[in-house]
Amino acid sequence: MIHNALHRDPVPLDREKHRSLKVDRAAMSNYTPMTGLNSYFINAVEFADACRDYPIVFVRASAAEAGKPLEVAPVAVFGLAPGENLFLDGSGQWNASYIPAQLRAYPFALARVSDQQYNVCIDRSWQGLSDTADGPGTRLFEHDGQPSSYMEEMRKYLETLELELQRTRLFCARLVELGLLQDMRFDVTLPDGNKLTVDGFLSIEEKKLRELPDAQVVDLHRNGLLALLHVQQASIRNMRRLIDRRLQRTANA
Repeated sequence: MIHNALHRDPVPLDREKHRSLKVDRAAMSNYTPMTGLNSYFINAVEFADACRDYPIVFVRASAAEAGKPLEVAPVAVFGLAPGENLFLDGSGQWNASYIPAQLRAYPFALARVSDQQYNVCIDRSWQGLSDTADGPGTRLFEHDGQPSSYMEEMRKYLETLELELQRTRLFCARLVELGLLQDMRFDVTLPDGNKLTVDGFLSIEEKKLRELPDAQVVDLHRNGLLALLHVQQASIRNMRRLIDRRLQRTANA
């Protein structure tokens, strides 16, 4: 999954063009490239881990068109304003118990070529790349052009994420079908008297969830979706924790 705000120069990896390309794996634990991200996509399977740190909300992935249903996607929220990431410190360390899986894959990503084919891409703007013969890092391709064991490991990881992405899309489509999502906003007055509003996101509407017919509730429960809905609702309390992070960062500054 390529995100334009993160993958600034994504290119498909090629065994000929990138035969000598190496990755500084230690640099992958420096998340400075995510400084301007105030949210990021997560798969449904991540909800249980992500809810400990982040508000989980849904955003519109596409505008509803005539004859087509609305498409939504779940994201973990990192900040209260555009371009604000409250989980990064000045050294690029991520201060949370869980880091979203797609971010852990950076600078790698999958790009869809067709319904059944994907290319493994890498962000050439990332500072942890070397393509000199004596440069440091882990090779992506062996001298004969075959993928290295590390490259194969990363490809399998990305394919797993893609599989979970498809499952997450089905989950979101079901929520839209049942009409369980509503526009929400979060308003708070800061200690200095300034007011802060976070809007533009969707969340589960408790009333509609309670009013679902028993058969649909049982179906959601058996499919494991009902538990995901409860986790998402509980995660909204983390909006208050984001405010605490904002205030602490202001105090430290």
